[in-house]
Amino acid sequence: MYSVAMVVIFVLGYLCIALEHPLKIDKAASALLIGVLTWAVFILFGGTDVHLVGEQLNENLAETAQTLFFLFAAMTIVEIVDRHNGFKIITDRITATSKVKLLWILSFLTFFMSAVLDNLTTTIVILSLLRKLINDQHTRWTYASIVVIAANAGGAWSPIGDVTTIMLWIGGQITAAKIITGIIIPSLVSMIVPLIILSFTLKGEIERPEESEEAESITTPGEQMALLILGVGLLLFVPVFKTITHLPPYMGMLLGLGVMWMVTELMHKKKSWEIKKRLTVVHILKHVETPTIFFFLGILTAVGALGAAGQLGKLSVWLREVTGGNIYVIDTVIGVLSSIIDNVPLVAASMKMYLIDPSVADFAVDGTFWHMLAYCAGTGGSILIIGSAAGVAAMGLEKIDFIWYLKHISWLALVGYLAGAFCVYLGL
Repeated sequence: MYSVAMVVIFVLGYLCIALEHPLKIDKAASALLIGVLTWAVFILFGGTDVHLVGEQLNENLAETAQTLFFLFAAMTIVEIVDRHNGFKIITDRITATSKVKLLWILSFLTFFMSAVLDNLTTTIVILSLLRKLINDQHTRWTYASIVVIAANAGGAWSPIGDVTTIMLWIGGQITAAKIITGIIIPSLVSMIVPLIILSFTLKGEIERPEESEEAESITTPGEQMALLILGVGLLLFVPVFKTITHLPPYMGMLLGLGVMWMVTELMHKKKSWEIKKRLTVVHILKHVETPTIFFFLGILTAVGALGAAGQLGKLSVWLREVTGGNIYVIDTVIGVLSSIIDNVPLVAASMKMYLIDPSVADFAVDGTFWHMLAYCAGTGGSILIIGSAAGVAAMGLEKIDFIWYLKHISWLALVGYLAGAFCVYLGL
């Protein structure tokens, strides 16, 4: 009975998030409530030892905290570059004013950046560029949504582009070279199909926002260039740092933030208090989107409760039974489910249920099941705005309405997702 109550709480909370604008309740509040209430029901009525549940909660907190520290540090680094007008160097070089042309440029930029960085960091960076390039909010929502699709597609074919591909890579289910060659074409297709469809509907020119002279007047071109190079360089260094030290990615991101903090302190130490007040990290931290952090915290905590209570494991077993073990159907459904439930616990449950088996081609290292799982779990989250870390970040930073995304973007993401899955099925 308690498991039903947990699912009901999750669904009701999900509806509150979806109906954020009509209800006029910030989605972060709803997320925090379902995060706490699901665990409360589990510990009170689950019939499980209190100490065991406490250990599970601590494990979930440790995993969640890694994502939150990563997100917070990445958002701060990007905000530092933005406050110093560093992104102007890039936006000045993007001269395209055609809506369609700009859409394709930003999508491919996001796609390949996401493979090198990761989909979450890339989304934060590109959204900062969008604010400099597009004035109209709803037009920016469209571009931000396509950035989410492109970021998730770009992360799916890289061993370091998404948390799930990192899990499969570290777990030995996939190798770096094979996942790149095996999934890059389906991932490209999942992005290009929505782009082609949108190219027929987007008309006209982009209206750029008026440039603020305030940041230019207090930062020199040299400072802007230095912080842009340093910021992007430190973001790119995160996967390198992880490979060298074997420490979690958030440690590399915190290292980057520490370096940026120290550099900006030294850069502005001789400037007036008025300038330092606007450009120091202490001041910039006040402008980082804290509600987005709380939203992540609530969602990941709630999903952790469902995982600890065994619902996600039962879901995986049910999938195998209903589909008769058809790997293509299982992976495709997991991808669709990852738009509702976080893809990380879904992939973790699949890795426990289906073991590496060299005697069975589909389940051997770099087998079809693992490659398709990487593709589906990585790109399926784009179907709903809340279905991926990139989508949650975009929703928080751009205040994208859940229902708007559902009406205008979800079907595009679904068509692209199914087209890419078909490519995996064909072995392309």
